[in-house]
Amino acid sequence: MSSDFKLDIVTQHDPEEPGLSTTINSKLSLDEKATTVHTIFNGIHEQGKLSINNFATNAERRALNDRFLKANKAAVDDNVSFHVNGEEKHRLHGSANKKSGPLISGTAYCISSCSMIMLNKVVLSGFNFNAGISLMFYQNFISTLVVVLLALSGRISVEKLNWRLVRVWIPVNVIFIGMLVSGMYSLKYINIAMVTILKNVTNILTAIGELYLFRKRQNPKVWTAMFLMIISAVSGGVTDLSFDGVGYAWQIINCVLTASYSLTLRWVMDEAKKSTKSGSLNEVSMVLLNNLLSLPFAIILIFLFGEWDYVMHANVVKLPVFWVVATASGLLGLSISFTSMWFLHQTGPTTYSLIGSLNKIPVSIAGILVFKVPLSVSNLFSILFGLFAGVFFARAKIS
Repeated sequence: MSSDFKLDIVTQHDPEEPGLSTTINSKLSLDEKATTVHTIFNGIHEQGKLSINNFATNAERRALNDRFLKANKAAVDDNVSFHVNGEEKHRLHGSANKKSGPLISGTAYCISSCSMIMLNKVVLSGFNFNAGISLMFYQNFISTLVVVLLALSGRISVEKLNWRLVRVWIPVNVIFIGMLVSGMYSLKYINIAMVTILKNVTNILTAIGELYLFRKRQNPKVWTAMFLMIISAVSGGVTDLSFDGVGYAWQIINCVLTASYSLTLRWVMDEAKKSTKSGSLNEVSMVLLNNLLSLPFAIILIFLFGEWDYVMHANVVKLPVFWVVATASGLLGLSISFTSMWFLHQTGPTTYSLIGSLNKIPVSIAGILVFKVPLSVSNLFSILFGLFAGVFFARAKIS
């Protein structure tokens, strides 16, 4: 009854005709019931379809999500793998550089050092150039120019010069100039092998200076090595078939000045650092100071020793190849400073000192072969003994 009542309320349109209304309501009631049932079933059917569709849609969505997550995981795995591989390659590359760095820098240092000595010998003896101070001036000018250009381009950093620093550095620079000039003249008159052996005397003078000035004591092995150096230098001079008293005198002066330069530099360094804004003085700044401050002193010495007139009238200065060799020697002089710093940074003071001593061996051999130096068996033995003493000295300093 309740259903009929509800249907009547919904389907009543004309309340003023009760008879007809009752009949219609009865008929409509049955039809509506059928229709309602049909509608309910249709709704259930449609809901079922919707649920099925929703279920299918959800399944598809889950499948897409799974594929997306798998793709993301693969991409992440690829990125991680790429990152790890990149780090591994970088590590291996860095390890290779670390292994090859000392070899490359050491080779560059040895080549620069050997070539510098050989080219100076060619200019002074090969071209018979009798103006060592002028050659030093030209080489130092080339070095100064290169350092200034590198500093202006930002490739290297140098301390800003001031008058206080210059005043402190002048004593060192005067000794530096004397060291270069005496080295030029000794190399002109003595063969390279004997110059190399006689330079060992510098180590002896330096060790004695350190003992008296800085109270630095050496171990017995060092004194033994220095004794061997003295024997080799004396025996080498006695057996030298091309002995030249002037050249040996210049070399002795050079040894004294070189030792003085090393000792004075150690004494002046602390005061020089106080004269800079940064409180430090790197080796590039020292190279610039030495080369730049030497130029006015060199000009004075050129006029004082009469080299200006010689240079203006010498035929050798008209040869282009002479200027090529002189310029190359100046660049190599500067390269020794940079390659020695590079090699020292890649290795350490111990290896640097040892390689510096070993480097005298190929220099001596090359000097003998290239310039065809007359040798006796005793002189050759003295040279080899001196080279051995130099290596022994470096090893003794290490221990």
